[in-house]
Amino acid sequence: MSAGTAPSFTPGRPIRMADVAQWDIETDVAIVGLGAAGSCAAIEARQAGADVQVFEVAAAPGGSAALSGGEVYVGGSGGTRIQQAHGFHDQTEDLIAYLMMAGGPGADAERVRVYAENAVAHFDWLEAQGVPFKGTYLPGKWIEPVSDDTLLWSGSEAAWPFSAQARPAPRGHTAQLEGWGGGGKMLMGTLCERAAAVGANIHCNSRALCLIVDDRRRVQGLVVRIDGTAKFVRARRGVVLCAGGFIVNRDMVARFAPAALACTNVVSGGNDDGSGIRMGMSVGGAAIHMDQFFTTLPYFPPNSLVKGIFVNQRGERFINEDAYHGRVAHYVLRQPGGKAWLLVDNEIFGRPLLQPDIEVAAAGDTWAEVEGELGLPAGSLVHTVEEFNRHAANGEDPMLHKSAEWLRPLTQPPFAALSYCAGDYQVHAFTMGGLHTRPGGEVLDADGQPIAGLYAAGRTACGLPRWGEGYSSGMSLGDSTFFGRQAGISAARNTD
Repeated sequence: MSAGTAPSFTPGRPIRMADVAQWDIETDVAIVGLGAAGSCAAIEARQAGADVQVFEVAAAPGGSAALSGGEVYVGGSGGTRIQQAHGFHDQTEDLIAYLMMAGGPGADAERVRVYAENAVAHFDWLEAQGVPFKGTYLPGKWIEPVSDDTLLWSGSEAAWPFSAQARPAPRGHTAQLEGWGGGGKMLMGTLCERAAAVGANIHCNSRALCLIVDDRRRVQGLVVRIDGTAKFVRARRGVVLCAGGFIVNRDMVARFAPAALACTNVVSGGNDDGSGIRMGMSVGGAAIHMDQFFTTLPYFPPNSLVKGIFVNQRGERFINEDAYHGRVAHYVLRQPGGKAWLLVDNEIFGRPLLQPDIEVAAAGDTWAEVEGELGLPAGSLVHTVEEFNRHAANGEDPMLHKSAEWLRPLTQPPFAALSYCAGDYQVHAFTMGGLHTRPGGEVLDADGQPIAGLYAAGRTACGLPRWGEGYSSGMSLGDSTFFGRQAGISAARNTD
C-alpha cells in the first residue's frame, strides 16, 4: 500500500503497520482535532519536548468549543482569585461532592479528585497561556453571559438536591468577550495561537481516516487525508484523539443515545461525527456512558420565568425550576405524552430571550380557565397551584425544595401557560459518552487495560460530564482543557 493509491479507509477499522509502504509524516505525538482538548494537549506535549503534529478536519481551528460561551468550571482549594475577590470561599471537598453528584451513578472518583485538587492551578495555567478573564461577578441565572463578566452561577450549585450535600459557590469562569458565544471564540483563539507559538505543526482541512497498528495491536500512527491524498503518519510516542463527540452522526445517536433524537438543534461546529470514538473502538477501546447527552431548552432569561412552575399533562409539578436549565430539560423531555407547560402570572410573565416566539398555550383570569384550555383533568392544575401558592407564601416548597429566592405565589392575573410540549420549543444537545480513559488520557479496553500508544480527551473521551441530569455549563470546557493537558503530557512521556 502506498500514499498514491486510493484504498478504502474507515475509522471503524485500523490498518496494519506492515501494509504501510512509507511514512509521509513522522512525529512524536499526533493529535486528532484542534479544539479545547487538542490545543491543550498540543501545548503540553510541546512543552514536554515532543514533536507534535495536529490534524484538524475543519478549515480553521477551534472546534465546537469556539461556539460555546467560553465558561470553564473551576474552583476548590479555597477558590480562584476571582471567587475569593467576590467573597466566595470554595473548599475542595465541596467541589468534589458536587462533581460526584453531577457525575451521576457512573461518576469517576479518581478523575473527580484529580480535577478538583488541581482546578485552581488549571485556571492559573489558562491565564498564563493568555486567556483573559475580566474578573467581575455576574449574579442571577444565565444561560451564558451576554456581557464580558467572568464569574457566574453556571449549574445547580444552589439548587436541591446538590445544595444539601455541597456548600454552593459560583464556579463558571468565562473568558472575556462580549456577546453570545463570544467567550468561546476568545478562549479557543488564544489556545490555538498558543499551540502554534510553542511549535505544534497544525494541518487544517485534514481528516483522520483510521489508526495504524502493529502486530501486537499497539497504535503506531494514523492515516489522514490532506489535499485529497491519503498520508501515513508515524507517531513514535502516541496518538491523541480529540475529535469531539458524535451528535451530528444520527446513525450513532440512534444506536447509542436514541433519546437525543428528540433534540432539534445540535451543539456542534459540524464535525462531531464520532470518528474519534470509532477509531478508538476499532483497536479495542471501550466506550462508556454512550447513552448520556447534554440538552437544554432555554426557558430563561428573563430570570422572572424561574419563578414559574412546570406542570405535565396530569397537572403535576415534576422539577424544582431553579435547577440548572439542562437538568430541567431532561425532566421536561421525559414527561408523559411529551407534554409540559411553564405556568406564570402577570407579574413574572416574559418571553424567553432565546425563543421569544414561544407559544402561549393557554391564558385566563383564573387557573381554572387555564386548566380547561389545556384540557387537563378537572381540578388537577388548580390543586397544584393552590398547594404551591400556599407554601410559597411562607418561602417553602416541601414537595420539590425550590430555593426561597425563586419562590413567590402565582396570584396576579391574567395567568398563562407557555408551551414546552414536544415540537413547540428548540432543544439543544451534544453527546457525553466516549472512550474509557484514565485521568492521564490512556484509552482503556474492555478489561480496563491501556491500549499502547493511544490517548483521548475532550468529548471523544468520557470525562467528568457523563450524566445529562448533572451537567453544569463549563464542565465540558474545564474537562477538555484540563484532561487534554494530561493526555498531551502522557503521550509526550511515553517511551514504550
